[in-house]
Amino acid sequence: MKMRSMAMLKHCGKSFFSCVLLLAVVVQGESLSPQQKKNCSYVITIETSCAWGAETSNHVSLRFGDSNSNDILVRHLNTKPVRKLDPLNPEVLDDVPRKPFQACEVDQFQVTGPCVESPICYLYLKLIGNDDWRPGFAQVQMLEGSHFSSQYFYFRRYLPRHVWHGSDVCDREVTPFGLKHKRKVYHNMP
Repeated sequence: MKMRSMAMLKHCGKSFFSCVLLLAVVVQGESLSPQQKKNCSYVITIETSCAWGAETSNHVSLRFGDSNSNDILVRHLNTKPVRKLDPLNPEVLDDVPRKPFQACEVDQFQVTGPCVESPICYLYLKLIGNDDWRPGFAQVQMLEGSHFSSQYFYFRRYLPRHVWHGSDVCDREVTPFGLKHKRKVYHNMP
């Protein structure tokens, strides 16, 4: 970088201000890491349990991320393209647009967001509306790096409405008194 910067200064001549501005742009562009410049694709798999009244037509939001505070928020998961999967065999049954989160079904969504830098270790769901929903499990797979994909997050209970509900297994430590989790604070968490 120093050699390129020096070469630019030699060619600047009398227009010093424009050269300094150009040099600042070049240095700023080189300081951005590749992770900050691009987005990654994620496949989200969510099962709705078979309990009576487990389905929902409400808006479902999803939040997941890694231990480096890379937070990906999907405000309305219901509006994303959905595929129906066979619960016993993860092959796609159909690609026909349909209503997600029906009882005894596994849905798959594809979203794009900032790239995580370590394995996905937390996942939260938020139900917005009046009816109940009982998800069974959720998983996030990163298409560009399968080693960053999450484990399964199990719910198996009706979600409370209008609050984030899920699991965080990022920074935990085994102590004589049980598992200890570091506290996460999200600023402006919608």
